[in-house]
Amino acid sequence: MRPDILNPLFAETSGLDGVGPKLAKPLERLGLTRVRDLAYHLPERFVSRRALVDLDEGNEGEQVIIALTPVEHRAPRMGGRGPYRVLAQDAKGNICALTWFGKAAYTAKKLLPVGETRWVAGRLDRYGDMLQMVHPDHIEEAGAAHLERLNEPVYRLSDGLTQPRMTGLVAQALARLPELPEWIEPGQLAQKGWPIWRDAIHLAHSREHPEARERLAYDELLANSLALLLVKAEGRRRKGQALVGDGALRAKLALPFALTGAQARSIAEIEGDMAQDAPMLRLLQGDVGAGKTVVALNAMLIAAEAGKQAALLAPTELLARQHFETLRKMAAPTGVEIALFTGRDKGRARESILMGLLDGSIQLVVGTHAIFQEAVQYRDLGLVVIDEQHRFGVAQRLALAAKGRRAPHTLAMTATPIPRSLTLAQYGEMDVSRLDELPPGRQAIDTRVVAMERIEDVVAGVERHLAGGQQAYWVCPMVRELDGVPDMADIAAAEARYAALKERLGDAVVLVHGQLRPEAKDAAMERFASGAAKLLVATTVIEVGVDVPAATLMVIEQAERFGLAQLHQLRGRVGRGAEKSTCLLLRGGQLSETARARLALMRATQDGFRIAEEDLELRGGGELLGTRQSGDAAFRLASLDQVQRLLPVAHSDARLLMERDGGLTSARGEAARVLLYLFERDWGVQLLRGG
Repeated sequence: MRPDILNPLFAETSGLDGVGPKLAKPLERLGLTRVRDLAYHLPERFVSRRALVDLDEGNEGEQVIIALTPVEHRAPRMGGRGPYRVLAQDAKGNICALTWFGKAAYTAKKLLPVGETRWVAGRLDRYGDMLQMVHPDHIEEAGAAHLERLNEPVYRLSDGLTQPRMTGLVAQALARLPELPEWIEPGQLAQKGWPIWRDAIHLAHSREHPEARERLAYDELLANSLALLLVKAEGRRRKGQALVGDGALRAKLALPFALTGAQARSIAEIEGDMAQDAPMLRLLQGDVGAGKTVVALNAMLIAAEAGKQAALLAPTELLARQHFETLRKMAAPTGVEIALFTGRDKGRARESILMGLLDGSIQLVVGTHAIFQEAVQYRDLGLVVIDEQHRFGVAQRLALAAKGRRAPHTLAMTATPIPRSLTLAQYGEMDVSRLDELPPGRQAIDTRVVAMERIEDVVAGVERHLAGGQQAYWVCPMVRELDGVPDMADIAAAEARYAALKERLGDAVVLVHGQLRPEAKDAAMERFASGAAKLLVATTVIEVGVDVPAATLMVIEQAERFGLAQLHQLRGRVGRGAEKSTCLLLRGGQLSETARARLALMRATQDGFRIAEEDLELRGGGELLGTRQSGDAAFRLASLDQVQRLLPVAHSDARLLMERDGGLTSARGEAARVLLYLFERDWGVQLLRGG
């Protein structure tokens, strides 16, 4: 149960002054539904504005505040994609264009009536021969003279919110901050120069204060490390079951290839873990095509040899079906009963699988989250395998583990190579095995960088490729064009590219993206997987788990807009069969040095772990830090640099606290419980005995 002291922080933002249903929507889009969320919605930057008497005093690129009087509103033409502009003049009659893109135009109509002077604050830039401010930060009625504003916070916004409104809401949240017990040792606070928690929040919102920001980032990393260590400690405390196989089933496997050294080593590590009473908690990291499925099958057969059941959890139905077919073929000589179970199974088919799991006649099951629903009961679940671990939270994994009579062993897998410096952040409670070599005979993918000016040649090449009986992917950065959004109008959109290619190539082309209905997406993927469709146009929704060996060509449009890890995962969709495969990286005309370095590295290597390390250096953590998937660490405060510097310290401090006070019952331990709830790692608290 959450400590009462935190109740003010977890109060709904709907209780704040001025927050009604209309304002609640943009707040919800930003994930700001509670006072706590606003308190941790730290400014993206701070600006200092200079007050101008007239526009002649201003400089391009300068942050200013000036009194302007609107003289004309210019809306885009009917159906047009242009911006909404308000022409406004200063006291001398100089004109400045106040410019909005997209849905934000209603702000201009409401706040800038013609002929009424307003204070306007923003960045002064130039549009042709005219000065302009794009999306001004403040528009206020002219009253007392405005002075320069120093260290003004600038927050991330959503349509329907303004900087003044956000600043006011944050101020209300800060006024409600309670005094919390301190979870950091006084000596450590003094050594680092860190303020206490409440002061750190206030300072982080009021000005550039590196020590306050760092302290809050440390809090987040400490909460995550402590929760993961609690999971690990609970696993060791729980009574598991030693599973020792006799090798009879594994000996019947007729694999068309020899295991790599990394596969053999990983299987031995897993076998050793499963032979212990303490439940295994191991992560199997394997690059694209490294052979994780074979390792998982060996682990599942160990469970079957020991008379237990094994379950493999996949994040999507498509991936579950692919795993089922692969395992069924490889395990056919063993005679074990394998079933596929998803949310689509209904009626007699569903009842048959449920009965088979309950009476033990089904030894291995593959499925989506449906396999840990309340209605699903196992006779004796001994092993849980979770594929694409980053798609599932710890709480989901614990729910599946609870299906066993005793705590089952858990093997998690990920195809996303993770730099060693970040593995601790996401998988600090797990032992790690790495498949760092590819099976023999795998051909290198021919990777080329092609200028967008040659797109007609590329389309012609795709046409010849399909005419030769082979299949291909075409990946775009976005689903559809964004009208009137700066810097976004030129981004390649999957829907537009699909329409153009379909007009040329006909029904051989199908489209898949994340905004399609699941049935439509599955139908398109089924057509492509069966060979009925030859070209799949998609977004990055296909970067993991799509396995079509006949697809030997990958085209990635505007490749410079993707991170290295994404490019590597997308390229890994080809090269999965015996045929030679090619990946074409279509690049735009203007490339940054970072983009050039990324594309050059993609040509130079297919080593996913090297690419992940380079990606970390070139681009920052991105999805490596887990901000996009529900099961990831999802650090909102800690930057990549802070993770790399502070995570080892936080993990060491968490381990020391656990060793000294495993039940978190001392004063410092009680404060640590508050920290876990504050950062919503409360599943860690639930594992405490008596917690």
